[in-house]
This record gives sequence, C-alpha cells and structure tokens, in this order.
Amino acid sequence: MSLFEGLPEPQLRAALASAQLALVKLMSGEAIASVSYTQGDGAKSVSKRVTTVAECTALIMQLKRALGMPGGNRRMTGFVLR
Repeated sequence: MSLFEGLPEPQLRAALASAQLALVKLMSGEAIASVSYTQGDGAKSVSKRVTTVAECTALIMQLKRALGMPGGNRRMTGFVLR
C-alpha cells in the first residue's frame, strides 16, 4: 500500500511539482532552518521545519513511482573488489 494510493493524478502531479520546487529552494539555500534575534525585551527566535535533501529526493521518487514516471525507482549499484 502506497502513501499516495487513492489520490487523483492531478494532486500527485501538483505534489511532485511542489516537492521539486522545495528541493530547488533547499539546495539553493533559500530554505532557512531557524532565525534568532535580540531586542530590548529579550531574545526571540522563530523556527521552521526544513527537510533534508535526502528526504526531499525520496519524496520525489515516491511521487514519480506513484505516477509511473521514469526515475521513480532507485536501484543499488554493486561493485566487486578484486
């Protein structure tokens, strides 16, 4: 059972576009994890959940798999030590 089972294709495509844009923002440094500053009445901080590149890439691959698009399957590449 997939996380995206039962979702209509337009919603899956919108989620894929959103995830791809989030990955671009994350990799370009636009996504800020936390901000803190000090004012006269004390220190303030604001935090926002920012995912990792690996999590975002995994989500994109899951969405592609759900849509039947190429690039949705990741296979391990093997190597042989000689």
